[in-house]
Amino acid sequence: MDQVLLTSGEDLKHLDELDEKLWVALAMPCVGVQLDPKTLAALDTDKDGRVRAPEVREAVRFACAAVKNPDDLLKGGEDSIALDALADGPIKASAARILANLGKPGETRISLADVADTARIFANTRFNGDGIVPADAAEDDPTRKILEEIMQAHGSVPDRSGKPGVDQKRVDAFFDEVKAYVAWAGEALGSGDRQPLGDGSPAAGEALRAVRAKVDDYFTRCRLAALDGRAAALLAGSEDEIAQLAARELSAASPEVARLPLSKIEAGRPLPLGDGINPAWAHALATLDTVAVRPILGARKVLAESDWSTLQARLADFEAWQAKKPPTAVESLGLLRLRELDGGDGRARVTALIVRDAELEKENAQIASVERLLLLWRDLGRLLSNFVNFGEFYERKGAVFQAGTLYLDGRSCSLCMQVTDPAKHGVLAVLSGAFLAYCDCTRPGGERMTIVAAFTGGDSDNLIVGRNGLFYDRQGRDWDATIVRLISNPISVRQAFWAPYKKLVRMIEEQVTKRAAAADADTEAKLKKVAEETATVDKEKPKAKEEHKIDIGTVAAIGVAIGGIGAMVAAIFGAFFGLGAWMPLGFIAAMLMISGPAMLLAYLKLRQRNLGPLLDASGWAVNGRARVNVPFGGALTALPRLPAGAHRSLKDPYAEKKKPWRLVITVLLLVAVALAWYMGRLDRYLPKRVKRAEVLGPLQ
Repeated sequence: MDQVLLTSGEDLKHLDELDEKLWVALAMPCVGVQLDPKTLAALDTDKDGRVRAPEVREAVRFACAAVKNPDDLLKGGEDSIALDALADGPIKASAARILANLGKPGETRISLADVADTARIFANTRFNGDGIVPADAAEDDPTRKILEEIMQAHGSVPDRSGKPGVDQKRVDAFFDEVKAYVAWAGEALGSGDRQPLGDGSPAAGEALRAVRAKVDDYFTRCRLAALDGRAAALLAGSEDEIAQLAARELSAASPEVARLPLSKIEAGRPLPLGDGINPAWAHALATLDTVAVRPILGARKVLAESDWSTLQARLADFEAWQAKKPPTAVESLGLLRLRELDGGDGRARVTALIVRDAELEKENAQIASVERLLLLWRDLGRLLSNFVNFGEFYERKGAVFQAGTLYLDGRSCSLCMQVTDPAKHGVLAVLSGAFLAYCDCTRPGGERMTIVAAFTGGDSDNLIVGRNGLFYDRQGRDWDATIVRLISNPISVRQAFWAPYKKLVRMIEEQVTKRAAAADADTEAKLKKVAEETATVDKEKPKAKEEHKIDIGTVAAIGVAIGGIGAMVAAIFGAFFGLGAWMPLGFIAAMLMISGPAMLLAYLKLRQRNLGPLLDASGWAVNGRARVNVPFGGALTALPRLPAGAHRSLKDPYAEKKKPWRLVITVLLLVAVALAWYMGRLDRYLPKRVKRAEVLGPLQ
């Protein structure tokens, strides 16, 4: 795999000339990556949640142009930079201005902490280029008062210093409303019809609107009663409604009371303004009488329908004028103040302040550039070692895609990645050729995440879904980890060597278990039959005992089988003993014949392990085959080691007592083989020089 080496600032300056086909990665996501989110945001210029090769090249060009010595960008790790290390230009000037605003004019270094809080930077400045002006930016009290009135009517927006202020949008809305309200109020001047009661007209109009629908309802019911005498009782309310009210605890504010007519319904009856009024409407009618009826019609105890029409006619022009009242939030300032604002130059003065503030936008926007440079000064070298090449990964420094270390089953796995959807991730990750374990991780407080860990050392015998471990993220926090899914692939050649023997042992155990289960079932069936026969012994006649006959064919078959097995064992021993001094090599050759195919297959698969599918499944665009060969893969999973000076104690106080059965069986087998050799039964299987007839002579 070809990887470019970035060793100097000159390499960075010429990064544009490197063929993208030689970049290890072409894009990476902004989540699940062990880089400062602010750095990723500074790199992701189009804000699509991904960092691509063109954005990396642009960041390199920006950083190289902003510093005197681009070699320093590869060192990284520091979150501050000396002003002398910056190239002359707007960024250096902005850095000096930031320090001056913070009260550090003599400081020679600027740090990320200095630019992190923009409110502190602009706390003591009148203008900061954001187009928002606080009240204390005004140079005189009248302008300051206007700014406060704008914020009172239309609210405020925070300025870069954190103070409440106004922008041009709020200024325009405020003065437009002032102008519209003053123009509307001016329509009433010189017109008696629009202000029939002068300053009392608004109160009269409001009182009229409050009862208009109910009074119209009353006179309509009275006209219906005149049309048909039977309607009076019905229009006054049904007996059921009155009966329901009688059973309740009532008040003047009860909705049921308010729904009843204003007064008793009779043909041609005027509306009383005192006694006999529905208590729910008594206060509203009293207000109407005070502010409208008496000033316009004079004092009276009842209101005829003709009087009601006259009253509405006298207030009709006022009501029409009120309907045209523009919606506004400035009315509380009073008409006199609004006329003063409309006729003055307040809008021009406030707008001039906003223009002066906006003129500094480009200059103060360099503050964001200073922060971006500080982020790249710290992280650019690391980014390139995880994007243009995979230096940090292959040097085992902890790549940005490695989420932490998983401890499980007596091993630690450093190749762990954060994933969002294990099922979707596994579709592509299976092509990596690695043994993968997906784990759900939790922390106290409800924090959750899912990781995938690659096991590249040891074996997979005890790696099963449901096993628990401990995961340490890159910040050193510990998480409870539980395996939820496994993707099986060879882990090591050592595991492949023992795999056939473990498989044989498992097969034997399975067969023994099956035979034992079958025998146990047969025994239970026989016991059940005996129990049933015993329970019914007094009801059934005893059956004649069947005579057991010996199946000669079965006996012959068993004899042939035993003879074949003996011949095979004898042939194996004969061939083995016939090797003489070459017997150890023969033993090794036999083991290789058994384990060799599995080891070869595992070795070929391990050589094909590839990091690319794992990263592609996580949203990366890996440009080449990031191989993980056998030696490097073994380094990614650490097996347990005893500390220096430690030793193992083999004393087990609870060890099982040794029984001589194995020794007895071994001795009996050796005696049987020796006896068979002495009897000459093995001569036909053995080489001539070890035959009994050659060593001891013919058997007499």
